[in-house]
Amino acid sequence: MRIGMMADVYKPRVSGITHYISLNKRYLEEKGHQVFVFTFGNLDYPDDEANIIRSPGLPLVDTGYFLSFRYAPEAKKLLQSMDVVHVHHPFLSGSLALRYCRPLRIPVVFTNHTRYDLYMQAYFPILPDAFGETFLEAYLPSFCRAVDLVISPSQSVADILGKIGITSPVEVIPNGVDLKHFKGNIQPCARSEFNFDPEDVVLIYTGRLAPEKNLPFLLRAFSGVAETYPYVRLVLVGVGPDQDTLKDIVVNNPRLKGRVFFTGMVAYQDIPSYLAMSDGFVTTSVTEVHPLSVIEAMASGLPILGINSPGVGDIVEDGHNGLLSSDDLAAFTAKMSLFVSQPKLRKALAKEACDHADRYAIERTSQLVMEQYQLLVSQASRRQNGFRYFVRSFWERWR
Repeated sequence: MRIGMMADVYKPRVSGITHYISLNKRYLEEKGHQVFVFTFGNLDYPDDEANIIRSPGLPLVDTGYFLSFRYAPEAKKLLQSMDVVHVHHPFLSGSLALRYCRPLRIPVVFTNHTRYDLYMQAYFPILPDAFGETFLEAYLPSFCRAVDLVISPSQSVADILGKIGITSPVEVIPNGVDLKHFKGNIQPCARSEFNFDPEDVVLIYTGRLAPEKNLPFLLRAFSGVAETYPYVRLVLVGVGPDQDTLKDIVVNNPRLKGRVFFTGMVAYQDIPSYLAMSDGFVTTSVTEVHPLSVIEAMASGLPILGINSPGVGDIVEDGHNGLLSSDDLAAFTAKMSLFVSQPKLRKALAKEACDHADRYAIERTSQLVMEQYQLLVSQASRRQNGFRYFVRSFWERWR
């Protein structure tokens, strides 16, 4: 099968969506399918994988995104030879999928990876909340009606889609993780590199240091815990637009200096070693749809501390594979104190976390997606006949 993945942005930008597309692409290729990624910008980027099709775009400041309303002619022609296309961003890529593929009756799949309403609040705080909700209610329902299949990585996000007016059927299929990369005999980073003592409790966060991740909240909670437990440490793995702000918070807070560590960019293949060094994974994001970093930490045998919200709340079961709190600072600080001070609790949570991660194995989730592809392609083949289709197909491919 020829499968087209459509994304507004791809490598070198680091994100959960980028990683998922790359991982899913590799797995499907190993199963004998041809997979192409269609994206914008970074035309000179030396891709380390085959079949990355880039079209020119106007860079949007330093966001890593590019603005374009069309593909290059050769990219369009190639896209229109796919058996199925899978849209991972609904706006630019989504509109092009409908424009280029619907006339040829090529099935279009859309995965809603992002809480777009909360992202607007994080990046455009001067706009009223109702603006983001109104925009989404005007665009997403009509877009979802036009595609052949909508996938949500979690049930909570599927419920949210229903609340903003999406009536199309939604399949809940988690994004997968290559668990083999995180399980087994992983060599941990040496704690001595950070001047950690063996008895220190090391908490870790991996991901973008960005507004939507709510990391100032994490630092405020950690500051309160560090005042009581001098042996607790926090490691933030990653980079992003908030990193300077976060470093300033640490420098200006005596309780955080010498206890919070920024690693900067870390190669993905090295993440398991950082997780293996740690005692627990922490996140305070409430904008997640399906946080792969949480699943990776669970596969590494780490208990999770997070906020009970869609995405995180679909994966973490309070008191079983981790602890969940409300987004109240005092409540989260209290849960973190419990997390830090109870080694037996962490050990029990870690065992269940590792077992729970198996349901997100890429082998399982990609097979579920492939079954949907095959069903849609079979249905499409029965529709791709007749004189009108032949004329429209000829016109779309050669105009």
